Amino acid sequence: MNFKLGKVFARYAPAETVPTRPLRHKCGLSKSCPEDHFAFKITSGAASVVGPKMCFQDNVLMSGVKNNVGRGINIALINGKTGELTKTDSFDMWSGDVNELIKFLKEIEDGSIVMMATFDDPATKLNDEARNLIAELGSSTISILGFRDNWVFVGGKGIKTKSPFEQHIKNNAETNKYEGWPEVLEMEGCIPVKHE
Repeated sequence: MNFKLGKVFARYAPAETVPTRPLRHKCGLSKSCPEDHFAFKITSGAASVVGPKMCFQDNVLMSGVKNNVGRGINIALINGKTGELTKTDSFDMWSGDVNELIKFLKEIEDGSIVMMATFDDPATKLNDEARNLIAELGSSTISILGFRDNWVFVGGKGIKTKSPFEQHIKNNAETNKYEGWPEVLEMEGCIPVKHE
């Protein structure tokens, strides 16, 4: 019997090869966003050690690796129509000046997407004016944000409702994951593109 082993195996080989890598979604989301939506993932800081991270449309906007995060409240502003990053900054709410944060918040352009993540202490210097300006961006929990709480939020300038993209965990000595700080918060989602 003379047969060629290659021909035998060729009959049973799949016609097309399928990639073995799992499908990857923007910013590592668990699923793809629909058309006309921006993908985001945001993570709060871990204690006073690891800074927050913000990803938007598969671009890391702020992180410890990029060396553009700081203690307090970290903010990234994105054009709601184009998805382009317009500005990033961090505001030290332990020993910094809350007036710098207030000035920044007042200058946000209408239609901007606003991403915020905390690191270390976000609230010691926060006053009612700053809290009200953040609430106008769609925050529901900024009024109760306290010392060393973790908080992540995505809202918008000119938003008419409260944002569905917000998580908050209180600093509580009995439940904190890290000594003196609560666990890290991570949130992902899809934000509709702003149309005229």
